[in-house]
Amino acid sequence: MAETFPSDLIDAQLRLHQARAEYAGFCRTLPWSVEPLPGWPGQVHPYTGEVTGGREPSPGYTAEQKAEADRLFTLVRDLSIEVSDHVYWDGLGKDEAVVKARMELKQLAMPPASVDVAA
Repeated sequence: MAETFPSDLIDAQLRLHQARAEYAGFCRTLPWSVEPLPGWPGQVHPYTGEVTGGREPSPGYTAEQKAEADRLFTLVRDLSIEVSDHVYWDGLGKDEAVVKARMELKQLAMPPASVDVAA
């Protein structure tokens, strides 16, 4: 059964997909630790000499990076609340119909395939 979703709900879901992708992409550019921390050496494999594990020291986040991460996280949280608290869901009851409609909305409002969220 194809649901007919309100346009504001579809728009909010699309903005949520985009915000999550932007947040994930931004987080991949950040140092591994919010605060400056020393790294640690990796372990040398006894037979191959390959070094595995270990980390370089982290310079920590700059004030600008912290502010942007907080802004994007807040945006994702607020859009998640907007989508999940939309009045449309009240009319579907409390059973698997809500879950099915929610999954359909996520697929309907998927961003274009050209957005690479895994890179």
